Amino acid sequence: MKDPIKYLCDVLIIGSGAAGLSLALKLADHAKVQVLSKGALSEGSTLYAQGGIAAVFDETDSIESHVSDTLVAGAGLCDPAVVELTARQAPGAIQWLIDQGVPFDTQGSNNGAPAYHLTREGGHSHRRIFHAADATGRAVQLTLNEQVQRHPNIHILERVNALDLITSAKLGLSGNRILGAYVWNRDKERVETIGARFVALATGGASKVYQYTSNPDVSSGDGIAMAWRAGCRVANMEFNQFHPTSLFHPDDSNFLLTEALRGEGALLKRPDGTRFMPDYDERAELAPRDIVARAIDHEMKRLGAECMYLDISHKPADFIIKHFPTIYQRCLKVGIDMTRQAMPIVPAAHYTCGGVMVDQQSQTDINGLYAIGEVSYTGLHGANRMASNSLLECIVFARAAGQDILAKLDDTPAPPSLPLWDESQVSDSDEDIIIHHNWHELRLFMWDYVGIVRSDKRLERAKRRIDLLQQEIQEYYANFTVSNNLLELRNLVQVAELIVRSAMARKESRGLHYTLDYPELLSDPTPTILTPKTAR
Repeated sequence: MKDPIKYLCDVLIIGSGAAGLSLALKLADHAKVQVLSKGALSEGSTLYAQGGIAAVFDETDSIESHVSDTLVAGAGLCDPAVVELTARQAPGAIQWLIDQGVPFDTQGSNNGAPAYHLTREGGHSHRRIFHAADATGRAVQLTLNEQVQRHPNIHILERVNALDLITSAKLGLSGNRILGAYVWNRDKERVETIGARFVALATGGASKVYQYTSNPDVSSGDGIAMAWRAGCRVANMEFNQFHPTSLFHPDDSNFLLTEALRGEGALLKRPDGTRFMPDYDERAELAPRDIVARAIDHEMKRLGAECMYLDISHKPADFIIKHFPTIYQRCLKVGIDMTRQAMPIVPAAHYTCGGVMVDQQSQTDINGLYAIGEVSYTGLHGANRMASNSLLECIVFARAAGQDILAKLDDTPAPPSLPLWDESQVSDSDEDIIIHHNWHELRLFMWDYVGIVRSDKRLERAKRRIDLLQQEIQEYYANFTVSNNLLELRNLVQVAELIVRSAMARKESRGLHYTLDYPELLSDPTPTILTPKTAR
């Protein structure tokens, strides 16, 4: 055993994006908070979010319109009560971020107060997107980083992977309560134990399960897999959002081209320069993401083309550079001048609309365990997330979780003494090639068989391969010391199983789930809910 270490805190937050850091700031005046960051503090999906955050501020807009737009985009599977709650709390969430110092774009002033520049994105009927140029997530992340680093009650552990949750059920104690987590310190190469009164999962989604994704490497479904192993239900895992427009270039294959481009007039075109979105939807380029992604996928397959194109070059060059400076510079680096030419694009796995089931306080099935942000299933997104509702969900539900935790803090005892991680029966592996091979195999067949268009046969093939991979990975995990790649692979294959099982259970095509065998809509859709047999 390598120098076993134990930590103890009031609240352990696993994840350091907008959801995790917002929760930390809402708790830190009253509780000792520990934040786990899988990489550097700023490295996560929030940092790369370009578009913005939706909230009703314009007098021509309304909460009812935001609710209606979200319900339409969610294709009949949103929870109306959650949508209503989120839309009504959105203005307060924006104001909280402004108070933290997030520099949203302005356009002059209104009676001495800043007049914020609002943009429009697909699925929205009004301009209601607050943004910081085309790097809103970066502005939010860096602002929150600065705030948490100043607070004496927030302790940050960087380059630490959560390994598994510790619950009373796992230790043979009464009840089903969270007690802490085992974590892998990558720098010190050891498993450490953290005890906590409350644990919040803010680990993001699982888009790394696909070969092509707009997400950073840390998006490996860790929180979903850990919660499932601990005994939590998951819902709607079949609804993986593929962002329609990821830059297609060998030197920059994962770079997202924000939906705000289409909101400001960018057009989708075939290689011959003709438009195609009006052929698929009356909203054309401003249709919801699922419709746009399927249209691009269909055109690519129909024409045998390796990509489609996104063109905003008809707009003035100074307008493009002012509103999309990050994208402009990034494209220039690979030889594309977006003020003069169209950008080659393909869809890429982008957002996990399902996740760990929670209530309106972000509480999971396990007492004291919360899930916020992309890791969770709140009912907000339904069968398809509307643009710029994701960062909003992080802030709104971080606030709800914070209020619930603080209300229970004084009545919740510290966890008992927890057993240290036992690695006495494992050895170091000299066959890491197995991990790398399985990693690539998983992501490739998920892309081919469980992608934008699915079928029963494709899903069955994927399930057979997942079953074999799970056996291999579990045997490897049981016999060898843990590593970052092994932990991520173990979680990714678990999430892949949940995605495929959910997709096989839905006998219709709805939102982000489109299957050739069931192209019609059911008249009475319900969420797909999976329940683990036992905690493990």
